[in-house]
Amino acid sequence: MVTRVGSYIRCRLTRTRNATEKFENRLLGPTKNPATQQSALSIQPLRLPTHEAPQARLCFARAAKTAQIIMNARMKNWTRVTLFLAATCIWSSGRHAEGQLRWAYPPKKAPIRVRLVAVALADHPRSSFFSSQEVFVAEREIAHEEWGLIKLVFTFLPYQPRLSESGFDYSMVHEVSAWRHPDCDETVEQLTKRSLPDRNEPLIYSRNVPRKDLDRKRIPLRCYETNADDYIKASFEPIAPPPKPVLKSRANPK
Repeated sequence: MVTRVGSYIRCRLTRTRNATEKFENRLLGPTKNPATQQSALSIQPLRLPTHEAPQARLCFARAAKTAQIIMNARMKNWTRVTLFLAATCIWSSGRHAEGQLRWAYPPKKAPIRVRLVAVALADHPRSSFFSSQEVFVAEREIAHEEWGLIKLVFTFLPYQPRLSESGFDYSMVHEVSAWRHPDCDETVEQLTKRSLPDRNEPLIYSRNVPRKDLDRKRIPLRCYETNADDYIKASFEPIAPPPKPVLKSRANPK
């Protein structure tokens, strides 16, 4: 469509230019003196012939109208494209913000009660400028008198105490606000593995722990993370010793 309009305009302009040149030749005559031509042009204003002027005006009017229609159509298209891109950007940013809120780290914390079973890894000595960590094998209270093994990562700053310094005893129940971190689930073997090949550091068990056979565990432990700022309290809750077996005497059959 644009090509046709351009051809039409060029055709009309050519015809108008030819008519103008013919009129100049009739007006100025055969003289070729530039001064005479300039004076003639200054005396007689240039006008199109009567039979060509309406056609030229109509040509320019049609061309201007067509160009205006094309520009309006393009502006409408550009407006639609701009609105579509703006809506897409707003929707994408909203989805991105929603994803960031959904996967924000750390996620929502919840208070848990744990008993420290053993230390698997600890930063010794602690850093004087950055945060340090202790990694425990602990037991989390699931229900009343029901506990399950977990991996507990405790982070502390140089001026804050270690969790092991708050009572490294199985009889102590520590209440902390922690969050679940599925990406750090590990088995006990992975917790004790070090950079050297075929080297595993043994677990350091807490006092009064009733079991010391965790090295044979092959099940991944659920990982929870906390820090010194989220430490709530500790309470001394020793477990009752297991009941002693009672031997019953057999009746003497007669």
